[in-house]
Amino acid sequence: METAYIDKHVLLVSQCRQGSAKAQFELYKLYATAMYNVALRVLNNVAEAEDVLQEAFLDAFTRIGDFRQETTFGLWLKQIVINRAINNLRKRKVQFVSLDGIEIADENETNVEETSLKVEKIKQAMVKLPDGYRVVLSLYLFEGYDHEEIAHILKITENTSRSQYMRAKRKLNALLVE
Repeated sequence: METAYIDKHVLLVSQCRQGSAKAQFELYKLYATAMYNVALRVLNNVAEAEDVLQEAFLDAFTRIGDFRQETTFGLWLKQIVINRAINNLRKRKVQFVSLDGIEIADENETNVEETSLKVEKIKQAMVKLPDGYRVVLSLYLFEGYDHEEIAHILKITENTSRSQYMRAKRKLNALLVE
């Protein structure tokens, strides 16, 4: 069954390369919700996330010839969405504070209360985080990027990524106990 799923996506991508609007619409239906959620987690703004989603699909379909299928279409599209969302944040002039030379707490610290909190409460608290904190936390926890990759995407140092992540966790914990 998984092979049929992959074959369907490969076929749709191939049809998109040939200019099929129907195939583009099918890929859009398959990925729009997930990609919107990625954009929303990064941007924390519904209208901007919707814009990024549309722009990312336009980019993907315009550049479909560049897609080499070294990865899945979904991962390739996700990278486009994240890059567009980050660019939108830069337009807002999000500041990532560099803390090079400052020691940071161990990243593996866990809080038992943190793991038992309900997802909805965490989502509501995430909305209240400053953009810089929310972006790093989202990329690390939800999108699975490591600090080296986050540093590359955001054009910051790894230490800045780690410190933003730790500060985001602390701020999120503080918001959750309010």
